[in-house]
Amino acid sequence: MIVFEFKAYGNKSQFTAVFDAIRTAQFVRNSCLRYWMDNPKVNKYDLNKYCAVLAREFPFADELNSQARQASAERAWSAISRFYENCRSPKGGGKKGYPQFQKDCRSVEYKSTGWKLAFDRKSIQFTDKKGIGRLKLKGTRDLHFYQIAQIKRVRLVKRADGVYVQFCVDVDRKEQIEPSGKTIGLDVGLKEYYTDSNGVTVENPRFLRTGEKVLKRSQRRVCRKVKSSKNRGKARQIMGKRHLKISRQRKDHAIKLARCVVRSNDLIAYEDLRIKNLVKNHCLAKSINDASWYQFRIWLEYFGKVFDRVTVAVNPQYTSQECSSCGVIVKKTLSTRTHVCQCGCRLDRDFNAARNILSRGLGTAGHVGTFAKHASNALGESTSTLVGEILPQQVGS
Repeated sequence: MIVFEFKAYGNKSQFTAVFDAIRTAQFVRNSCLRYWMDNPKVNKYDLNKYCAVLAREFPFADELNSQARQASAERAWSAISRFYENCRSPKGGGKKGYPQFQKDCRSVEYKSTGWKLAFDRKSIQFTDKKGIGRLKLKGTRDLHFYQIAQIKRVRLVKRADGVYVQFCVDVDRKEQIEPSGKTIGLDVGLKEYYTDSNGVTVENPRFLRTGEKVLKRSQRRVCRKVKSSKNRGKARQIMGKRHLKISRQRKDHAIKLARCVVRSNDLIAYEDLRIKNLVKNHCLAKSINDASWYQFRIWLEYFGKVFDRVTVAVNPQYTSQECSSCGVIVKKTLSTRTHVCQCGCRLDRDFNAARNILSRGLGTAGHVGTFAKHASNALGESTSTLVGEILPQQVGS
């Protein structure tokens, strides 16, 4: 399943209808959640039937497409089923993740009915009673490569800079490329975005830190406006656009970097980090979120499936403390940036960790032959030689 996104263009009344459809989807989702709270024994199909009851009782709910109402009920059931899974999990603890009512819904989802795509694939018409009508689409993707039957979901998403239409296309994306015969281990960090097992480092862009000055100015403008006024709404929209820009910069950086890494290597080993636990450190939480390690990992795994590459998440414990040459544990604090061992190994802390990550990844994946040979050669060569050999290939890929 892949998702294509297009910017939607229409008049003011059409966007008002879109926002009304989104509020209706939020109402259906919250009503289904309340129905489950009052009747804990209901299941997913009972919630779908309850959508018809809501349509009979509330005229504005009847205006929304029936399958769009069912999609909102499925969202409620998704939160409920996740709550049940947390209860059954031994790691659930005291916080079970009880479903909450949604206060700010930003999307409505249609299934196979309620919309009609134009023949030229440059506009879409919504045929329910909300009165959205025909919206023009603008984007870089071409929907002519896919049949209408392959489009399983259509979403209307509200963002700070307008309304977008997302198409969920049922297709198995695969791309064939020649094997590179290379393996790599990645150690993510805050000073450098990552350091690989070849000694190559990638600069941390720090998009939030760079745009923080503009963000603070936008926040001050919002605070100066009178609450519930039109000027405050305009100021909030400007601030939302600033945050949206930073979010898109992070995503674009993660996609391009992950694609480059996956295409250049046959096996990629990385740390299996628990980001939720790391951000509990309030001193580093802002920098960790700005680095967006989890998003980078998600795209690594995605492109690994697309290009048929091996991606391995290894246990990060003691990767920085263990010597990559002799295996001895060398204790050091976070401020110690150089790994020095009694065996004579002297490396950058992150470079040493990346070599350990690659060794564990090769052991976990069980790869031998070319992978093991390349790993032993890479771990035995000097840092300067590896940087001179690998860096031009990565830049050109």
